[in-house]
Amino acid sequence: MLEEQTVTCPYCGEPIVLVVDCSAGDQRYTEDCFVCCQPILVSVEVAPDGSLAHIEAAAEND
Repeated sequence: MLEEQTVTCPYCGEPIVLVVDCSAGDQRYTEDCFVCCQPILVSVEVAPDGSLAHIEAAAEND
C-alpha cells in the first residue's frame, strides 16, 4: 500500500512529496531533499490496519 505524503524540509522549508510504503510497517530512513539536497531523517508510523498513522521529517543532526 503506497501513500503520498507532503512534508516540509527542515532545512529549506520547501514542501516535499514522499511516497510511503505502508506495507513495510514502521520505518526510519534518510531521504535527500529534492530542493536543497540536505539529508532528511524520515520517521513513519503505520497503524494496525496498515494505514499511515504519522510521518515526521527532521534534520539529520537533530
